[in-house]
Amino acid sequence: MKYIFIILISSFLANAQIKTEQLNLMPWPQSINLTDGNFVLDKGFKLNITGNPNPRIFIGATRFLRRLDGRTGLFFNQGFVTGLNEVPNAKLQINCAQNGKIGLHEDESYRLEINSGKITINATSDLGALHALETLLQMLQNSSTSYYFPTAVIEDFPRFSWRGLMIDAARHFLPVDVIKRNIDAMAAMKMNVFHWHLVDDQGWRIEMNKHPKLTQLASDGDFYTQEEIKNIVKYADERGILVVPEIDVPGHGTAILTAYPEIGSKINFDKTTYSIERNAGVFRPTLDPSNPKTYLLLSEIFDEVCPLFPGKYFHIGGDENEGKDWDSNPKIQEFKKKYKLENNHELQTYFTMQLIPMLKKHDKELMGWEEIMTKNMSQDAIIHSWKGTNEGVATGSSLVNAVKNGYKTVLSNGYYIDLMQGVESHYLTDPMPKNTLLSAEEKARILGGEATMWSELASPTTIDSRIWPRTCAIAERLWSNENITDLGSLRKRLKTVSFRLEELGITHIRNKAVLLRNISNNQKSEALEDFSNICEPLKIYSRNIGGTEYQMYSPLTLFADACTPDASDALDFDAAVNQYLKNKNAENQVLVTDFLKKWIGLNINLMELSANAPLVQPLLPLSKSLSDLSGQLLLLIDKKQSVNPSVLKDLLEQCNSKNHADVELAVYNSLKKLIQA
Repeated sequence: MKYIFIILISSFLANAQIKTEQLNLMPWPQSINLTDGNFVLDKGFKLNITGNPNPRIFIGATRFLRRLDGRTGLFFNQGFVTGLNEVPNAKLQINCAQNGKIGLHEDESYRLEINSGKITINATSDLGALHALETLLQMLQNSSTSYYFPTAVIEDFPRFSWRGLMIDAARHFLPVDVIKRNIDAMAAMKMNVFHWHLVDDQGWRIEMNKHPKLTQLASDGDFYTQEEIKNIVKYADERGILVVPEIDVPGHGTAILTAYPEIGSKINFDKTTYSIERNAGVFRPTLDPSNPKTYLLLSEIFDEVCPLFPGKYFHIGGDENEGKDWDSNPKIQEFKKKYKLENNHELQTYFTMQLIPMLKKHDKELMGWEEIMTKNMSQDAIIHSWKGTNEGVATGSSLVNAVKNGYKTVLSNGYYIDLMQGVESHYLTDPMPKNTLLSAEEKARILGGEATMWSELASPTTIDSRIWPRTCAIAERLWSNENITDLGSLRKRLKTVSFRLEELGITHIRNKAVLLRNISNNQKSEALEDFSNICEPLKIYSRNIGGTEYQMYSPLTLFADACTPDASDALDFDAAVNQYLKNKNAENQVLVTDFLKKWIGLNINLMELSANAPLVQPLLPLSKSLSDLSGQLLLLIDKKQSVNPSVLKDLLEQCNSKNHADVELAVYNSLKKLIQA
């Protein structure tokens, strides 16, 4: 009994001494002050809400209780929260001064105070209170016998008002449950804008009552009903998230023109047919800006679609219009001369300007990709910068040019998560240019940023793994202080945050096992899992260049689909190599050689697996190259034998191949460091 008492006391002391670096908060709060103590949870834990909040707080508070109860298994006595001041003596008190409005520039700040006997959340609006509840969930700690919150005072607010995620549901249709679980994850990361890309060359995804041909001819039967859209907008509203729809015009127009070829820009439109695009890329079909019927159709579309989205913003795309069909159409060229439009850029500005009153009719502000910005573009438009800030080169920066010319802007360059780049590249990209002098007024026009998930190479099964957990780092960049840039801390916290995303239904971890079973032909294989932890999908769209070209109906169930950026074992191997190169003692040597031995065995196991798994065959050349190089390095490091440098060089280059299974070995640079040293 004495020993049990000593263990319990030791556990309590350890808990009391928790440090901020042990917390796995994301995004990191503006201010956190840990104090010496704990709030210990029991089944009697209840919360109470006071003030004048939006009813969404009752849904959010109930969801908080159920998630906390799920983690702790305490069977809380309080079930659903339905009204104000239901439990005046509750140990968690939430006070919201006012009803939060979904949109930009709302007060989302909160103060969270955890004492040993009471927790208090004070927020201007329920939006801030929802953020505080997410932070409180992340504060949860445990000993061997209990769950508790360390006592602390947290003062927090977002750095940018636009903290968005764009999901493309046009290329590959994404069912309602996929959208909803990603909205839940956004809310957990304090993101507040869901940009829903609904129309592109590959499909029209909105049910239309007045123009049913758009879904009959241009959706393959995959679209959202208007009731589903309303439901998703409501779901997002309950989580404090604004939904911004996008219908991309005048380029990326194949789907629209499949239904209405008469408003296309090809010559002899009456003899021209269009069909939904099955490939990825930039294509010629473009709406005709000289045809009055174009604007009549778009006006009627906006009249039906705008009421589905009560938010203030509507994204009209406007990107990647090459204008080839405009150049080849004499009628359009004559139209340009008539209106003294010098080039296609000015012609597109003319087109976009016609959309502004259509949207203003529904109290909407127009937003478009940076191509819409010209000298004649209305300053009411929001410029979505996707080509970059070009630090220090104001003349080449759409973001800097936009704010200097009076436009509000949102940054997505650096946040294109479909490029499959590592988390570091996103985390160290900041919407606020560091090397360009901007006035306070110009800085205020930088609304924030947006993670951008195009879906040409993503399916409902894989899209979560392409968005999360890297988007957590983008969320932190957009919320936290600009000085929060420690990659080591980020990676450490991401491990826990990534796991917690599963609680919300995100499938980025669990669906990997589904894919690996498919690849292994349902054979159990630790080797396949291990190999996936040192491989990453080819980056920056190179997966779709040369070799196999992916259409919108091609399989996304292969090894590259199971792999993700920031391959976990590759990161661990790099740390081991760095440690070994710093100090080549026996202990550090073993850290490196254990990996090399593992990869030799892995290759043998993959070859055995491939005997009854054809989808494993494409991996073998890369696995063999790694195994052969590992063998040579073991001779060099472990056995202290001399190795032919040209053999090492050749094997290293084979490990740098991008020609196998649409993946690359993420350990290549670490191996190169090891060899060069």
